[in-house]
Amino acid sequence: MTSRPPSVRPSHVRMQKTKQSSSGARRVVGKRSGSGSRWGRWVLGGWLMLALWLGVEFARMPDVSSLRTQNPRTTALMDQRAEEALEAGRRPRARQAWVSLGAVAPHAVDAVLISEDARFYKHEGVDWTEVENAFEQSVREARLGRGASTLTQQLAKNLYLSTDRSLLRKGKELLIARQLEDRLSKQRILALYLNVVEWGEGVYGIEAAAREHFGLSARSLSVAQGAMLAAMLPAPRRWLPAQRPETLRTRAGVIIGRLERERRISGAQAREAQAELSRFFGEPSESGLVAEAS
Repeated sequence: MTSRPPSVRPSHVRMQKTKQSSSGARRVVGKRSGSGSRWGRWVLGGWLMLALWLGVEFARMPDVSSLRTQNPRTTALMDQRAEEALEAGRRPRARQAWVSLGAVAPHAVDAVLISEDARFYKHEGVDWTEVENAFEQSVREARLGRGASTLTQQLAKNLYLSTDRSLLRKGKELLIARQLEDRLSKQRILALYLNVVEWGEGVYGIEAAAREHFGLSARSLSVAQGAMLAAMLPAPRRWLPAQRPETLRTRAGVIIGRLERERRISGAQAREAQAELSRFFGEPSESGLVAEAS
């Protein structure tokens, strides 16, 4: 019986499978590469769009150089509040009186700085240390916590922007803050801020605030009164001295304590200021002695 030569078919089948596997692998790699390439193009496109937006917005930035010697006649915030009043059927109200830094009680200026931007003289418009601390607090508490806007950023928003919380507005705020720091001195930025910041319904600037809430000039503010004005700033239309809110007393007490620790006032001044708070608000709560200003 004649024997047949061994079949070569299995080997041929294996070779075909190997080729198919290699081809399939190439297709998978090709798909992955294509996907990665598309993702890379999206990222690049996003960065280009951001760069384009920043370039356009930078070109449209207001010229802040005039603020070196000129006080603004109005601000974006004042205009916004006037529009809100008209929409609500009310007559717009605006009280403001420009004063120099020398016409403000020094401890009142210190209270505002300690409350709003303790590192004002150490940053260039954006306090990245405070941004990092605020981010870590938000992660730790699983919620949006305190803001991290510097006094310069707040001034930029008050002068030129609105109160909305969009990322685009925040981006503009950062750009304008850098312009302010580049063109103006720290003292001028501080003076502008103190004269335009909101301190109640239709009340702008520390001189108008001192007269509105305490019936005296900014130069005559006591330590306790300056601390109360500084304590109002996170919610200037809600935390009004006339309404004696507990939050205002707590924050003012903490600010006085920080002024003493930073040696901006003496121990005797701090004790007198705390006593004045007690007289103004009534008996102090324990939380007012230990709570930290947020």
